Amino acid sequence: MSTTLQDEWLIRRMIERWAVWRDAGDWERFRSVWHPDGVMMATWFQGPFEDFIRVTREGWDKGVSILHFLGGSAVQVQGERAIAQTKMTISQRGLIDGVLCDVVCTGRFYDYVVRHQGQWVLRHRQPIYEKDRIDPVDPAVRLVLDQQALAEFPEGYRHLAYIQTRIGYTVKRDMPMLKGVEVQALYAHGAKWLAGQAPDPARPG
Repeated sequence: MSTTLQDEWLIRRMIERWAVWRDAGDWERFRSVWHPDGVMMATWFQGPFEDFIRVTREGWDKGVSILHFLGGSAVQVQGERAIAQTKMTISQRGLIDGVLCDVVCTGRFYDYVVRHQGQWVLRHRQPIYEKDRIDPVDPAVRLVLDQQALAEFPEGYRHLAYIQTRIGYTVKRDMPMLKGVEVQALYAHGAKWLAGQAPDPARPG
């Protein structure tokens, strides 16, 4: 196996471990996939990975149910840096006006990855939200959404934002989607960063 292929495989393995350990609540091993200055971006959270672990654990203890499923990936390695894009699905379950619902959002993880102390780890994770939907768990139950409130959220993660705000989260409204200036800016910065021509993504706040 060539060095590049081995690096791509190790990065993919790290990304898979992120999903398994996060969704299993294996917080200590989950911590190991992050760079010490790692940053997580999501609709409902933007900040250092340690804070992400803390608030995720708090939600876990309160019964917040968010799961992640991974698809194919494309990894570009250049020296000690890499950009990895991985197809993903986010599944969140929760109550909307007393109706138990599942929201499914598909997109990609756009990851800035670095080699740190001999291991490939996450420096910055930015999801790209492509499309979503919402369904009652019991198909016999009728779900009525507030169409005016729904229309206020970005199209790529409209239903995900709807349920997240209903359970008390504040949702960021300018996340990258399949198309638009935000995702084009992300691609441009990622390419420059990979080539060593741009600084690390800015920390939120």
